[in-house]
Amino acid sequence: MTVSNPHLKTGTSRADDPPEDCPENRYSTAPEQAEPCDHQRAHITDSRFHGGGYATAASRRIFCDQCRLQRWLWVEAALASCQERLGIVAPGTAAQLARACEPGRIDLAALAPEFRRTGHSLVPLLRGLEAACEGASGEMVHLGATTQDIQDTAQSLEVREVLAEVDAGMRTMTVTLADLAVRHRNSLMPGRTHGQPALPTTFGLKVAGWLDELLRHAERLEQLRPRVLTAQLSGGVGTMAGFDGRGRELLDMFARDLELSVPEVGWHAARDRVAEFGAASAMLTGTLARIADEIRVLSRPEVGEVSEGWQYGRVGSSTMPHKRNPERSAQVVLLARLARSNAALGIESMVQEHERDSRGLRMEWVAVADVSHYTLAALDILNDVLSGLQVDSGRMAANAWTAAESLCTEAVMLALAPSIGRQSAHVLVYELSQRAQSTGKRLRDCLLADATVTAQLSAAEVDDLLDPSRYLGESRELTDLSVDRAQKWLASTQPSRTQPSRTQPPGTGVPKGAHA
Repeated sequence: MTVSNPHLKTGTSRADDPPEDCPENRYSTAPEQAEPCDHQRAHITDSRFHGGGYATAASRRIFCDQCRLQRWLWVEAALASCQERLGIVAPGTAAQLARACEPGRIDLAALAPEFRRTGHSLVPLLRGLEAACEGASGEMVHLGATTQDIQDTAQSLEVREVLAEVDAGMRTMTVTLADLAVRHRNSLMPGRTHGQPALPTTFGLKVAGWLDELLRHAERLEQLRPRVLTAQLSGGVGTMAGFDGRGRELLDMFARDLELSVPEVGWHAARDRVAEFGAASAMLTGTLARIADEIRVLSRPEVGEVSEGWQYGRVGSSTMPHKRNPERSAQVVLLARLARSNAALGIESMVQEHERDSRGLRMEWVAVADVSHYTLAALDILNDVLSGLQVDSGRMAANAWTAAESLCTEAVMLALAPSIGRQSAHVLVYELSQRAQSTGKRLRDCLLADATVTAQLSAAEVDDLLDPSRYLGESRELTDLSVDRAQKWLASTQPSRTQPSRTQPPGTGVPKGAHA
């Protein structure tokens, strides 16, 4: 028996059909209009349905397979440009190669069968480039270089684009966190250790801690750029034998044109640069996950101190209509876990045999792309969460006052310490606070019933000591320090830009039209 689905459109209009511009039409397609599946979206980052939780438009652009091949072509064109200026290839060769490298000159999609047939990751592209060149210029393609020279250099350009996107996301987050810290400089809340009430603090100081950690990542990422963004051009086994004694000169020019660092020796088998990028990305996402998880925990109804911004239409559960789950915060935590697993692959790829080992290199094709997807997605999602974060400072203060006696035991202990000693004061307040918790009595009553306490403190003084708003230490000043540091960083640095620009011609960077 076939049961018809009333929500499937069959070409006849119904009164209850959604209008053409209704969002529902994005999810239902008339059977006669449906395109057959091409089975080309097997990775979650490419899912048109769920990919937004795992990658960004920028990360997909950077690691698009055709864009990657196009980037390899531009690296070949940059190499030819340098070789022509050094007199290694005939005049006019570089211009002809650059024209052949322009998007659309080579049918990249048509090369797929050749990649499968040859089993080589670059040769079919080189043959396509040779065929697209005019005259004899195609014979000079890839002169003296090895496959990994081109692919490693292009990967450095990819990583540079990723770092530019990371920088933009971190700058946005820095501004948001600094504003949050200032606005909640005085917002009293319980500080918690091991999941339990500890001492009073402010939400501003909590945010300042996030901000301070984020700025350390900014420093790390700036420091790793000269090490990680490095050109590769040393030939088959790193000797530069194919460059007829001009290898160092050629490498210097090649790296300068692409605005990459110059390595002392080739790094075909030395993969610490790539591993460092992955590790730094994983560390950054670890911080993003810490922030996101704090938001997730503080949004529990029994805590109720913050919540993700919510819009009508978002659904938390297919069976429990009331749910407003902190899904985006949870997704950031998930992405950090995925980033860490891919960073581990980067470390694993450092173990290479002899002068080159594809077992590690091909692992990077997965690890670098995926750690970048997950890092940029985590930044994007958390920035969205923070921009709409709902902070209930009234609930924070109420929670602090509910737990006030627990939050202020240190204050009482330190007030007694000058007269009876710190250790004795700890023992006394421990006994009284444990008695209060075990019997259900108020700590205030237990304190005022103890002769040692009342010999030193009046009832009014005890009340002041049990006021959480009076025991915030230097939280405000510490918050100000973190915000000031953030503002100085924003003022003293310029947003990263993907260099060279797309409009630069060969010889001054990545040729016109490149995605790098």
